[in-house]
Amino acid sequence: MIRVFLLDDHEVVRRGLADLLTNSGDIEVVGESGSAQEAARRIPALRPDVAILDARLPDGNGIDVCRDVRAVDSSIKGLILTSYEDDEALFAAIMAGAAGYVLKQIRGTDLVDAVRRVAAGQSLLDPAITTRVLERIRSGVEQPRELKTLTEQERRILEYVAEGLTNREIAGKMFLAEKTVKNYVSSVLAKLGLERRTQAAVLATRLLGKGH
Repeated sequence: MIRVFLLDDHEVVRRGLADLLTNSGDIEVVGESGSAQEAARRIPALRPDVAILDARLPDGNGIDVCRDVRAVDSSIKGLILTSYEDDEALFAAIMAGAAGYVLKQIRGTDLVDAVRRVAAGQSLLDPAITTRVLERIRSGVEQPRELKTLTEQERRILEYVAEGLTNREIAGKMFLAEKTVKNYVSSVLAKLGLERRTQAAVLATRLLGKGH
C-alpha cells in the first residue's frame, strides 16, 4: 500500500481526495490536515510515502512544508497541488525538492497515477521547466528569495551540484581545494534550508529533470 498524507485547508477537498485515493485500492490515507504548521509537525512522524500539499494555506504554504519535511526525512515525496500555474511557485517547489507539481483541475485518475509514479521514485516535473530553472540560476535574472542570498561563486557551485559533479570534480573545474568546495556546498545547503549532501543530490535531480 502507498501511504499518503493530505494537506488542504478545505475539508471538502480533503474528503474528496481521500475517497478518490482510497477507492484506488493500493493507496492508504494515513493522515490529513488543514494547517501548514500542523502538517510540518505530523508528516515526519507518520512517514507517508507521498505528501499531497496544497500550495496556498491560511498559515503558510505547501512548498515550505515540503522543504521542512524533506529536511527531516528526504524519503518522503512531496506532490504540490495548486489552483494556479505560477512560475515563481513552480520554481520554489523545485528548489524545495518537490517530486511533482499538479494543478487542481487534474482528472482524478491522473492524480492517482501521479501519486503512484511519485511513490515509485519518478519525477513529474517537466524537464523543459527544470532546464528553465537552471537557466535562471546561471543568469541570476529574477532570482527567487532563496537564491538572492547566494554569492556568484555559490551559484556556480550549485549549478555543478545540479549537474551531478562530486566535490573533487567541482574543485578541478573551479581550481579550488576540495575542502574549500565542501565549505561552499555546506554554505549553499544552509542558505537553501537543506541539511545533507544527499538532499543536494535530490535537489540536483529535480533541477535537471533526470533520474528515474
